[in-house]
This record gives sequence, structure tokens and C-alpha cells, in this order.
Amino acid sequence: MDNFEVVIVGAGVLGLAAAYRLCESPKFKNKSVLLVDSEANFGTQTSSRNSEVIHAGIYYATDSLKAKHCVEGKHLLYEHLSKFQLPHKKLGKLIVAQKGEEEALSAIKEKALRNGVDDLTEIDKEQLKKIEPEVNGSAALLSPSTGIIDSHSYMQNLLHLAESRGVTFAPYTQIESVNSTTEGFSVNATLIHANKKESYQFRCSKFVNCAGLEAQKLAGKTEGVDPALIPQIHLCKGDYFSYVGISPFSHLIYPMPEANHTGLGIHSTLDIGGQLRFGPDTEYVNTQNYAIDAQKSVAFAEAISRYFPAISAQKLQPAYSGIRPKIAGPGEIAGDFEIQDRSIHGIEGLIQLFGMESPALTASLAIGNHITALLE
Repeated sequence: MDNFEVVIVGAGVLGLAAAYRLCESPKFKNKSVLLVDSEANFGTQTSSRNSEVIHAGIYYATDSLKAKHCVEGKHLLYEHLSKFQLPHKKLGKLIVAQKGEEEALSAIKEKALRNGVDDLTEIDKEQLKKIEPEVNGSAALLSPSTGIIDSHSYMQNLLHLAESRGVTFAPYTQIESVNSTTEGFSVNATLIHANKKESYQFRCSKFVNCAGLEAQKLAGKTEGVDPALIPQIHLCKGDYFSYVGISPFSHLIYPMPEANHTGLGIHSTLDIGGQLRFGPDTEYVNTQNYAIDAQKSVAFAEAISRYFPAISAQKLQPAYSGIRPKIAGPGEIAGDFEIQDRSIHGIEGLIQLFGMESPALTASLAIGNHITALLE
């Protein structure tokens, strides 16, 4: 039976970052690390279906894992992208308030300061018009450290770096059960080859659950995990629409965030190629369905028109959608990242990640460092 030092389940951006950081650690540098995913390739779900924004760390609860890892991860990410010459742009973003929202905008700035984000600048209505003539608002916050990234190039780079340092990547691998042993874990898996299935068993000393949308299911298949410690998953779908025409913006434009920070509002972002898109909205769903209702363009245009009056539904075309693995349901206060180790579940060598939604892409290298430190 094959034996590995560390097995990481889930080749999204967090699994990839964890694999890369692990193989750079002196303790695991020459140890066998296996990265598995049930899909055909890396990053096919949440990691490739988001806004591709490098967040500053503004909105998250003070002292939360989201705030800590986003602020730290932002610096690590920009450093990494520059070092390896990966596509990214530090465009900056504007959080735009309408009349009556100025006090809430000031509260956002205060929260950002508590989180260690000290580069925000307050913009009045006249300054806003000079910076972004097409944007309507009574005031705004300028975040210069917000940017955009080509998430595919970044994930491809992480996989290349990990594999070049000895990590084995195994797609088409479905984990069926994880059992505790005196030396770690015995894992039962199914390998899928050209529509044929083959059983595969292996052992490992340490096991990391980075399965994203499937993390709760995998935790339920892991022997010894108390079901009470597995947070309920709430699938929250977000649709994106592309803008037909040349972008009128030079910054990313965000409205005030939704109540309880369910989402950050239907905002405008640019991809590396300069394509303007709007989204995501928030809709709690029961299944992983990525279809987009084209008629939503009317509701999107109505929401966008608060800060971009020239928008029309005819200028919006369905682009793509994503699903966030939230651990807070409708109307509840936003959940934090949950990173569980032995101190929480009592199982040596087991790390489990739940609720890894935005800003997980920005925070990925910081989370990779966190996982590595827990395993060391």
C-alpha cells in the first residue's frame, strides 16, 4: 500500500497554495506530498468562478481569520505575482456611497484601520467625478491596494512550483473514506480512468481537507470527526454579466456592501484583458447549478444604475456564475474561515477547512503558511 507523508484533498487555490508552501518547508521539503482532486484538473469550481479581485482586507470582522489572512495574504500575493511575472494589475477600487450612506462609509474606513488597512483615502463628490466621470455617488473610499489577477495563471504557477519540488498531483481521484490508524490515516479512494473506476487504498501521516464545496461531505467520511464540529454548508450562487462595449471605468467600482456582508453588492470589475463585468449577486440555492437566467440583466441594471446611471440591461450579457461555500445562512452574520486542527477535533495530523469563500483567493498564500505551521 502506498504511503505518503501528507495528502491534500482539493486542488483549488487553497490546496495548491498549501502544497506549494508545504514543499518549501524544511520539515516537508523532501517528504512525499500528494494533492488529489475529483475533477479533471485544478481549480475547476470556486477558485475559477469568482471576481479575480485581490482584496485589501477592508470589510471583515476585526481579529477574524478573514481579516488577518487577507491583509497578510495580499502582500504575499503581490510579491509572488511580481517574482514570477504573473498577470496582475493594481488598479485600485472605489467604494461608492449614495446620499445617506456617508456615515456607514466612514464606519468601513474605521474597520479597515482596525484590520491594518491604512491606505484608504476619502473622496468627496467632486473628486469622485474627476476620477470616474461616469460614476454617481455622494462620497467614496479609494483603496489603492486592491487589484485584479489572472487566477488560472496563478494556480497553474502554484501547481508547477509544487510539482517541480516533488508534489504529486492526482486528478480524477474521489475520496470514499478516511480511517484513523496508529500512524496516521488509511484512505479509500476511487480512481476514474476513461469511464472506468478502480479502487485505490493508501496511507498517510497527515491529511488536509481543502475540498471546498465538498469539504463537509469529506469531513463526514472521516472516522472520528464529531458531526457537531462540521458546520452546515450553505450554497450561495453568484452570477456575473459582461458589459458590451469599452469600459468607462479605470478603477473597480463597488457599492456599499449588503446587509451582514452576505456579498459586496453587484460591483464592477475588469479582467486582465480589460473586459468589464458586473457581479456577483447573492442567491442561496440547494444544488450546484451554474446556469444563468439572462432575464436577470434587468435586475442587475437596476442595481448598477445607483452608481452607474448610464447602464442599460441591453448592455449586459450572461458571463459565468460561481457558488460560495458559506457557513452562514440567509440573514445570518457573515461566517469566518474555519480551519480546524487537533486542538478543535482531537485528531492528530488532520486539518479541515470550511467556509473558504472570498477573500480566500487573496489570502491563499497566508492560509498555505497557516496550514504548514499547523502540520509542523
